[in-house]
Amino acid sequence: MATLPNPLPDPAAAGLDLPPGSLVDATLDGPWHEPLLWYADGAADQGDWAGLRAAGRRVGLLPVLVTGGQRDQWPEAWDLSPDSASYPGDHDPEEVLAGYWTDYADDELGDAAPADGANGEPGDGASGKPETGSGTGSRTGSAGAWPGLAPVPAREAAEDPDTAAAGIVAVVAADADLWLGGTRMALVPARRSADIPAAIGWTGAVNHENDVARLCAVLRSWEDRYDARVVVLGFDTMIVSVGRPPATMEEARALAAEHYAFCPDNIDQSPPYDLDAYAEKAVLDQDAWSFWWD
Repeated sequence: MATLPNPLPDPAAAGLDLPPGSLVDATLDGPWHEPLLWYADGAADQGDWAGLRAAGRRVGLLPVLVTGGQRDQWPEAWDLSPDSASYPGDHDPEEVLAGYWTDYADDELGDAAPADGANGEPGDGASGKPETGSGTGSRTGSAGAWPGLAPVPAREAAEDPDTAAAGIVAVVAADADLWLGGTRMALVPARRSADIPAAIGWTGAVNHENDVARLCAVLRSWEDRYDARVVVLGFDTMIVSVGRPPATMEEARALAAEHYAFCPDNIDQSPPYDLDAYAEKAVLDQDAWSFWWD
């Protein structure tokens, strides 16, 4: 994919004074011809993000937190595959999501979606934030046709999207116990936050999508509509900060359909397995979205 010249092979020549860390070039097919990312040896600190963002952005690098997760899998063990990633700008986000919806919603949601698609009436899902689980619940309605992209929220953003992202990073970095395996700061050669997964050939969603650039096309659309930023990546997990979240249930339901298409496991494997409940608890007024692919 197209990127700015990669300064990671010689950070000092690019004027970067990085703390101790590692350059990662390990891929499924052997060493890549240049580093895909740099990440710090030590745990992330709340104050690291702003400094690295300012220094890195000047030379075409963007920050992201990386996590080892429960299995202590750091980027060297992420099965990166940059050869498998195309360019996000070559894909239309609505076509991507509509295709996923057609492939997954009727078979997997079945009668889980509201009768009128993402804009139907609330279901009877249990309250509480979805937690990782398995199984299926009792739900009404039918998945129906792809409802289309959700509208841009009517509300104005409360702050700059990068400031919002820094706030989420501070919360995550401050609570190492919350993120099993801890978090570390990383820098990736990418033009925009949404392109970070494709820039490194991230394969965390490979059971859902082989070409991560198609997911990045959706992330670009979320950048434009919701001031979203990719702030955390793990082996098969992603957290996105949201500077302009949906403020009404109608907006949240419409976006929940996109989330389902993007990452069906968020609903299929998380109780109460209900799209409306997910919209209310995980989308409405939420300043961060979490995704996990089985």
